Amino acid sequence: MSSAEFSIIEQFFRRTQHQQSGCAVGIGDDCAILDVPENMQLAVSTDTLVEGVHFLSGTEPKSLGHKVLAVNLSDLAAMGAKPAWVSMAITLPSINKEWLSKFTAGFFALANRHGVKLIGGDTTQGPLSITISIMGLLPVGQRLLRSGAKVGDDIYVSGTIGGAGLGLLKAKQASDNSEDVDLQSYLKPIPKIKLGQKLLNNASACIDISDGLSADLNHILKASAVGAKLDHDLLPINESVREHARQLDDELWPYSTGDDYELCFTLPKKLSEEAMDVINDDSVTKIGVIESELGLRIDMKNGQLVSLDKGYEHFEK
Repeated sequence: MSSAEFSIIEQFFRRTQHQQSGCAVGIGDDCAILDVPENMQLAVSTDTLVEGVHFLSGTEPKSLGHKVLAVNLSDLAAMGAKPAWVSMAITLPSINKEWLSKFTAGFFALANRHGVKLIGGDTTQGPLSITISIMGLLPVGQRLLRSGAKVGDDIYVSGTIGGAGLGLLKAKQASDNSEDVDLQSYLKPIPKIKLGQKLLNNASACIDISDGLSADLNHILKASAVGAKLDHDLLPINESVREHARQLDDELWPYSTGDDYELCFTLPKKLSEEAMDVINDDSVTKIGVIESELGLRIDMKNGQLVSLDKGYEHFEK
């Protein structure tokens, strides 16, 4: 390790406060050593965010620090896991101490909020990219998967859909309005950790919405070998998103935008009422039902059923 790399780690990434129990050895050795509690299992997810692909060039660093962790916490939420540890590999064009200070401020503010400890990683020079590996804990045998949806289950989403997609368009126009709900949905998504944990032992299937509702719900449908029908009138969208769809003359636009980082999940109909009492979350909306006919259909309330299977895809030309 070079002295410059060591200096970056010491100054910006090593933290002694908010220590998470279970980490026997953290930053400073070749590997971290973790103690997984008895009767618990480790949930692990890794995501890479690349400048110009997952975030715009020149993104404000504090917001970026928040987002790189938030999108990974969202994966834990989709499994119902309790966040525990995280590692980060960051590639930097150069050492910019002001940028690093703001980036780590955003990162650690969210990490501390969820009791997450940074236990290691790597720094190197090159085009800006950040790879996060997030680890969480689940009771043995308890987890949310994509493969459990059954015919007759109700389909729900948390929050609103399409706002982050509209926020991305606003960010591309160099908007920096801190009170713009859509823009903030894109820049600083809120991972639904508590909701995910409440869904354990209640939801039959779950996924986080990263590539768009239509694409991600289709992952549940394919993994569960079922289909679904959504009621378009029930889709929770902000008025700004509704107006944007009108301007595009495309009512289906909100289904295919990414970066919402809400949860889409299914509940057995016979358990829905009891489960909703446990969930106790006003942001949750029922939007449809699981059916035996394969594929995803949107009921547009004009006698028209529209099939959807697209969202954001990497490598698509």
